[in-house]
Amino acid sequence: MGELDGRVAFVTGGGRGIGRAIARAFAAAGAAVAVTGRHRDALEATCSAITAIGGIAHALPGDVSDPAEVNAAFGLVRSLLGPVDILVNNAGITASMKFAETDDATWERIMRVNATGPFYTCRAAVPDMQARGWGRIINIASTAALQGLPFSAPYSASKHALLGLTRSLALELGRYGITANALCPGWVETDMLYDSIQTIVNKTGRSPEQARASILGLAGQQQAVTPEAVAEAALHVACSHGQAINGQAIPIV
Repeated sequence: MGELDGRVAFVTGGGRGIGRAIARAFAAAGAAVAVTGRHRDALEATCSAITAIGGIAHALPGDVSDPAEVNAAFGLVRSLLGPVDILVNNAGITASMKFAETDDATWERIMRVNATGPFYTCRAAVPDMQARGWGRIINIASTAALQGLPFSAPYSASKHALLGLTRSLALELGRYGITANALCPGWVETDMLYDSIQTIVNKTGRSPEQARASILGLAGQQQAVTPEAVAEAALHVACSHGQAINGQAIPIV
């Protein structure tokens, strides 16, 4: 018997990195998993990895910043697997630039994906969780939600917003057996780190190794976190003993 047998998990940004690691960990623990994101091929690769270990997974391409697409995805999950028990808001984007050079479009795009998207998915998931008296909302925030991040004001602001949403949901929904927690990893071995390294290389002429050292140094990290470490933390709060963990911002560095 797996810790999540009989549960349905919905993971945004599930095609790669943290999202893929969480989807695989939940499936290994017995959950049926739906993954969403903008790239069908990446989502299908996640599902193939899950079915290879005997799990159940469905790929649902979509944009979390579009409320109509979010509602449609949840309707499809209900028809394929049943109501969502565990929601993981992992989809996120960033951009590295000086604050004074940040344009309106960049600010709006990052806020819409990182903060408004989780609002849409939570709004779609919560009524079913309330009806069943059980639910887990796991928001993938960042250490940037705890202390900010230079040259990433929109990203930091969006993750602060996500943490605020998490804490409000925890207070409001605890009476229904629903927990809401934010995982706050530092830099993780994902495309977001690799893209940031490449940006520094392109702008400064530094080597990739120097750029990596600079990024991690500013964050106070000796090394980047693995996606599997974040997935392990997500599994911990998703399981039955996670009922005692609610409204927390959990650093992972």
